[in-house]
Amino acid sequence: MAMFGSTLDYYISLVLQNEEKATSILSYIFLFWGFSVLISLQTVTAPYGRYARSGWGLAVPVKFAWIVQEFPSFAVPLFVAFYSECPKESNVLNRFALGLFLFHYFQRTFIFPMLIRGGKPTPMVPFVMAIFFCMLNGYLQSTHLLKFADLGQSPLSYLRVAAGACVFLTGMTINIHSDHVLRNLRKPGETNYKIPVGGMFEYVSGANFLGEVLEWWGFALVCCSLPSLAFAVFTICNIGPRACQHHRWYQEKFDDYPKNRKALIPFVL
Repeated sequence: MAMFGSTLDYYISLVLQNEEKATSILSYIFLFWGFSVLISLQTVTAPYGRYARSGWGLAVPVKFAWIVQEFPSFAVPLFVAFYSECPKESNVLNRFALGLFLFHYFQRTFIFPMLIRGGKPTPMVPFVMAIFFCMLNGYLQSTHLLKFADLGQSPLSYLRVAAGACVFLTGMTINIHSDHVLRNLRKPGETNYKIPVGGMFEYVSGANFLGEVLEWWGFALVCCSLPSLAFAVFTICNIGPRACQHHRWYQEKFDDYPKNRKALIPFVL
């Protein structure tokens, strides 16, 4: 046990000695991880929500799972900001970009779970994996933004950040509205599934997923960095296949499912 602790301390010290290189390596790991998930989800369905099944460890109550697994993406950036040296913290664009990141995870950690109605428990394996990912990503995005990212100071930089923020906020609005639609499909006491309508559900089956994809590609435009790009790629690799699985599930379950509705990208996919 002592040997494990000393080894861990050694690798942590190596990371801290060259954090910029560490963020690059972690970004490439995210890219590889994302493409691996994309490939695996072509044959396996992630075992949570409507696809929950036995064999993936103990089940965690859904509200508790959402709060705990999302919390590291909110807490870790605050720890980095307040308890480490952050030379880029005074840059207004860097602070703004981190603010967008925290804005999303404040909503997903403290607001979204409280609004969940019912919901199936989350199996332990995806729950633990989500915690692990959020810890790494919270560290990656905040460390790069507050210590190494150069978002620029030119008028074009401000224009790029404004455009990215518009995409981000549009995506967040779609995501929140789509979650609202899904929550209100059933009346109290109902357990059956229904076809979602309204908002972007008129165009895609995975409107909530579309919103989140737009958020993180907007964030990538704001930051214009390898870590933000890696996160955007991971997001679409992770939830894109789930949108396609939802789309097929709706088509198989409902004979009257809208024929012109796509899975994730309106009019395209």
